[in-house]
Amino acid sequence: MKKCTIFSTLLLLTLAIFSAGSHAQTSEKWKPDLLGNGYEMRHVDQGSDYTGPVISTIIRKVCHRDSAATASDVRRGVLYVHGFNDYFFQQEMGNRFVGHGYDFYAVDLRRYGRSLTAGQKPFDVRDMASYFPDIDSALVEMQHNGISEVILMGHSTGGLTTAYFESRRHPEIIKALILNSPFLDWNQGWKERLIPAVGMLGRLFPDFPISQGTSTAYAESLLKEHHGEWTYNTDWKLIQSPPVTAGWVRAITEAQHALRDGHADIRIPILLLYSSESVSGSEWIPAHNRADGVLDVSDIKKFGRELGPDVTCVKVIGGLHDLVLSAPQIREPLYRYIFNWLDRTLPPASPLPDSQNQPDQNS
Repeated sequence: MKKCTIFSTLLLLTLAIFSAGSHAQTSEKWKPDLLGNGYEMRHVDQGSDYTGPVISTIIRKVCHRDSAATASDVRRGVLYVHGFNDYFFQQEMGNRFVGHGYDFYAVDLRRYGRSLTAGQKPFDVRDMASYFPDIDSALVEMQHNGISEVILMGHSTGGLTTAYFESRRHPEIIKALILNSPFLDWNQGWKERLIPAVGMLGRLFPDFPISQGTSTAYAESLLKEHHGEWTYNTDWKLIQSPPVTAGWVRAITEAQHALRDGHADIRIPILLLYSSESVSGSEWIPAHNRADGVLDVSDIKKFGRELGPDVTCVKVIGGLHDLVLSAPQIREPLYRYIFNWLDRTLPPASPLPDSQNQPDQNS
């Protein structure tokens, strides 16, 4: 079996020093998460930024391993980063990875979900690199718990964040990147011509509000009480996307541009996932349950192919914006493809006991 390299050990020390320099420290012991079913969580003190004190939250569910496993065995984990107006609630996805032998970790970024504290403006950011300590802290925690290889996974704005992180850091521990409908370009029609001006405004007046419109169609395609099959905390994932700020627009645009024209330099294999079509309109129609109601899928493919030399593009017919929340007949082949791709991309890891070899599909 493959052993952890000296470089990986040095990486752990480097990440720990970086986190310490950012005042990041776990502030509590692991405790049961609101998802139940074996999920745990802990907050991480990330010091202060332009808004004051901030925290991130690590959520995990780990595999039950044979006591005969040795330190030389390869232990793999997935680290998932959510999108805008979002948090980690995709329990089924985590269960699938655990069922296939991957310890599953997710992070609720600062000012999102479990990390949102009283008085904070939800979801705001002025520089996408400010999320790097939140990801670093989770990577340190994973390696501290024996994980030697990580698959980094991001959805939508989380896909932009993880791609930006990997392009700047290249941590040795990260072996592959899975992008679920990453936010690599704007989908604002003629309004995109205004984005450079909004970015300039964001430099001077970062808190200037920018409306996101009034549509609830995407939420209606997800929520069980409307046209979907999911339940989640609508105080953390709002039914109507909230206004953003000019500073947020500037931060997103700068990260997107940093990944263009060969500047991404992502050296690990990338699995780029996107729906077969996009749907527009502020009112829900049946097409919202079989298409991406947020981004332009042609932009995802166009800019996603530029991220590195090893990009596998997968068009998911009938997929929603968050592909793992699509209809069951879409999710099943999607998960099969993801795990087959991982099997092809990464060398064999240590097998789990037979009881761990089947996915736990509880949700």
